[in-house]
Amino acid sequence: PELGGHATRVGAHARAIATRLCWDATRLEHLELGSALHDVGKLNVPPDVLAKPGRLDEAELAAIRTHPVEGLWLIAGVPSLAPALPYVLFHHERWDGTGYPTRRAGTEIPVEGRVMAVADAFDAMTSARWE
Repeated sequence: PELGGHATRVGAHARAIATRLCWDATRLEHLELGSALHDVGKLNVPPDVLAKPGRLDEAELAAIRTHPVEGLWLIAGVPSLAPALPYVLFHHERWDGTGYPTRRAGTEIPVEGRVMAVADAFDAMTSARWE
């Protein structure tokens, strides 16, 4: 599978969640943008790390964990991409505070990041991932 396929699947899962949450049209548009860009920071992760078929070592895991902040840096200066920022930065945070990059917990995590995290996790459990 390729990154585009992943983003498309995650976007579909996230849209299903957001629709169930009764998000309005504007929020759904922002979600579409956020879904497309949530992993944009992986452009700055070494390709050999992204393509590694087995378990990642600590250094490789650290490289992967940079992608939310890398994504933030890539899109932060583009005003039209601002609605994607919470999806990009917070989609690996976890309710219990064990996620990354900010270790936010519970409702400290923006709802956009929570929705994207659920959609991303569901995709990871139901499809072959390229990571």
